[in-house]
Amino acid sequence: MLPNLTLCFKRVGSLCCQAPTIKYGKSPQGKQRFRCTCCGKTYLKDYSYNAYSPDTNPAIVALLKEGVGILGMARLLAISPTTVLNRIRHIAEQIKPPPLAFGKTYEVDELRTFVASKRKGVWLVCAFCRESGQVVRYNVGPRTNKTLRHVITSLQLAAAKTIYTDRLKQYQWLIPKALHNTKRFGTNHIERMHLTLRTHLKRLHRRSIGYSRSVALLSATVKIYFWGTTLSMS
Repeated sequence: MLPNLTLCFKRVGSLCCQAPTIKYGKSPQGKQRFRCTCCGKTYLKDYSYNAYSPDTNPAIVALLKEGVGILGMARLLAISPTTVLNRIRHIAEQIKPPPLAFGKTYEVDELRTFVASKRKGVWLVCAFCRESGQVVRYNVGPRTNKTLRHVITSLQLAAAKTIYTDRLKQYQWLIPKALHNTKRFGTNHIERMHLTLRTHLKRLHRRSIGYSRSVALLSATVKIYFWGTTLSMS
């Protein structure tokens, strides 16, 4: 049997080996199945449920970055809200933090939000690289030394040239004086980035009915926003 021109892809939509496939019988519903000649995975070319389409994951990433909520994504993509939540977690697991360049200047600041209830406040701590204009590290948790240290330690290992922060007392104990700078307007870039973040992610809006129900989902959403691309998820 001659190979079909269709390329192999996983059901969740991420790229597989992209090898040619051959016909491999039919599903119980009578739809043609295909089998990859390299990895042996089988799949349908046309799924009845939109969640199995290879375009679903890139669409979720694009909609998330535009501030669309979970229910909104489910309506626009015609899939279950539970599927959207599972895909967000899956996509975030595949994303790796960008490599840290040595000898750069960073700004570190915290953004307050809440999970499940306004009484359960959590903090998003981010490290912003002035040279690249990107967030290079982040952590979600209570406003404690442990949460801050996760970000600060990464910058120290990268031989940071200068680390700008506000006057929060914890930074004085976590950052060596030779690297630490708390001058006025030293964190302007990252504070502006936080404003953009609140504008784009509905769950971070100050006055909104959208909110995070778990720290894990909040962290996954932020990770996709910072480092996820529709190209890598296609």
